[in-house]
Order: sequence, then C-alpha cells, then structure tokens
Amino acid sequence: MAEELIVSRDGGIATVAFNRPEKKNALNLAIWRRLAEVMAELAADDRLRCVVLRGAGTDAFVAGADISEFETERKGRARGKNYGEAVGRALHAVGDCRHPTVAMIMGPCIGGGLEIATRCDIRVCGRSSKFGIPSNRLGLVISHAELESLVAVVGKGYALEILLTGELIDAARAEAIGLVQRVVADTEVEAEALKVARVVAERAPLTNRWHKKFLKRLTDPTPLTAAERDEAFDCYDSEDFKAGYQAFMAKTKPAFKGR
Repeated sequence: MAEELIVSRDGGIATVAFNRPEKKNALNLAIWRRLAEVMAELAADDRLRCVVLRGAGTDAFVAGADISEFETERKGRARGKNYGEAVGRALHAVGDCRHPTVAMIMGPCIGGGLEIATRCDIRVCGRSSKFGIPSNRLGLVISHAELESLVAVVGKGYALEILLTGELIDAARAEAIGLVQRVVADTEVEAEALKVARVVAERAPLTNRWHKKFLKRLTDPTPLTAAERDEAFDCYDSEDFKAGYQAFMAKTKPAFKGR
C-alpha cells in the first residue's frame, strides 16, 4: 500500500505531498495525524530552509475530506471531536513550523486543503484552481482551529462570504482577496512554487525564522515585553549577519549557516 503522505528532500528544501491522487488527495484521519508528526519533525531540523506542501499529481492540491469516513471516524459527537482535535493539531503544526512554508496548489483546494494552505506562508496556484469550504452543504460546522488561519489571511468579511455561500471561487478571485499571492498557468505551478522555495532557501534562515516568529507574535494583542522587543537585535551577534554584510560588500553570494 502506497504511503498517503510522502516527504522528500532536495538540499535545504523538504516537500510534503498528500498522496491519494485517485481521490484527488482527499484527507483522512490517518493523514491528519501523520501531518502533525511530519511537520513537527521538519520544524526541528535546523538543516532545512523551506518546506513545500503539495498534492500528488497535478489534478488537485486537496479536494476536501474523505467523505467515506463520515460513517466511521466522524460518526457522532465524540468521534467528531476526536477527528477535529487531530485536524487542529495538524493545522497548528503547519502554522507553527519555524521554516518558511510554500503551498503548491494545482487544481481544487477545498475544505481541509484550504485550511492547510492558509497555514502556509506563501501560496502559489494555477489559473484553473478552485477554492472554498462548502461545509454548509453537508451540515458540517468548521471548528475554531480550522477557521483562524482563514480569517487571518482574508479577514472576517471574506471568510464569512466563503463560509456562508459555500461556493467555490476561482484563482482570480482568490488572488483579489489575498487568499493566494501568485497565480500562474497551470503548467507552471510546480516550477513557480519551487522557484519561490529556492529563493527563500537562499536567504538567511535565522532572519526568516525571526520574521515568522515576530509576525505571529504581533497577532497577539498583549503588549510586547522589553525582552521581546530586544530580540530583534540578537541578529547582530549571529554568524549569518556577518556573512551577509561581508558578502554584500564583496559583491559575492553569502554562505548562510543558520547560526
């Protein structure tokens, strides 16, 4: 039986692929559980510079949930809660990854797929991609953990439009509301997403991690402490800063070490 979540590496870039192409990469409980584990493992790896998430093949990023599990893993409140908690852990693991993340979106990005994509830092899609969370067609309620990143990316108004209509939107509309940052021809999605990942991977990894950390902290209304404000100046003692400015002065390419 093929693995349903495949992790591959190319230097400092890791790719996580949802591998159920025969079901348009629909998500099941096993994938959610494994995704949480995989993202925690990748986040702890200091050798990494970027993580790309994608669907296997070219037909779909993720077309939603595996409906066949509604009669098993999601039957009744207790099982539904258990499933939802697994989803929440996986989504937080994606969002909490220290390394920059890129969603490579080919085809539909629906339901849990959209929830995963909005946890990524950069989203690249094809012109034929479709987006939405049509849960109200099933009488299914989306939990707080699943909604928070959607609201953070597009705001309450657009999030409500997506949820209350249950309609799918196209790539042009997704770009207009900030749901994706880059829209390219369907045949160029993989190349564009990997190009972005390589550019990110070439930059100072400590700087990228700090910026992710600081931007996440700024979503918390609690006032920053003096120690938190001062952390921005820790970069001056890093090897990466020294390598970066010396390379700039010498007009050479810096060799960042993540230290």
